[in-house]
Amino acid sequence: MAGHQLIDAHVAALARRLPAGPVDELADGLTETWQRHVAAGLAPAAAAHAAIAEFGTPDQITEAFVAESPGRRTARMLLATGPLVGACWGAALLTSDARSWPVPAPAAALFAATLLAVVATLTAAATSRHNYRRTRLGAAGGCGLIALDTTMLLTALLLAPTTAGLLLAAAPASLARIALTLRALPAALTR
Repeated sequence: MAGHQLIDAHVAALARRLPAGPVDELADGLTETWQRHVAAGLAPAAAAHAAIAEFGTPDQITEAFVAESPGRRTARMLLATGPLVGACWGAALLTSDARSWPVPAPAAALFAATLLAVVATLTAAATSRHNYRRTRLGAAGGCGLIALDTTMLLTALLLAPTTAGLLLAAAPASLARIALTLRALPAALTR
């Protein structure tokens, strides 16, 4: 569809900020709206300004897409559930005397550093307001949490001398978070 140079510039600005699929839909909508205004008697430039005013500025459109992005929602969900799952594991590790488990200090330090990196990644995705690409970090953080939860589950399964009652609460919490994350990842990776 032939459009107006103002609409083309508007779409180009959106293409630098948003995924191709939504930009294509926005381009179609802007062009159709512009054509409707031209058919109603507006000059092409005035019709372009009117169509752009109906859709909003690139900043407004980007902020709306960022606010609803699957990666941002995933990151927020994982950050919200993190303290609960972490508390379950903390209680379980304290009551099962995890300090006596044969875990090398460098492995524990690597786990802690990875956890901090995952939290920072999720925070970056969850707090993004103007950058859609940054919201995709929610998928990376989700994959990191799956790895951390799996590591905790395997470590407890292989090294815990007994399955303490609280360990039985921490494992389902991690398994539930893994399931929720796996469910959210496809959208966070592709949209």
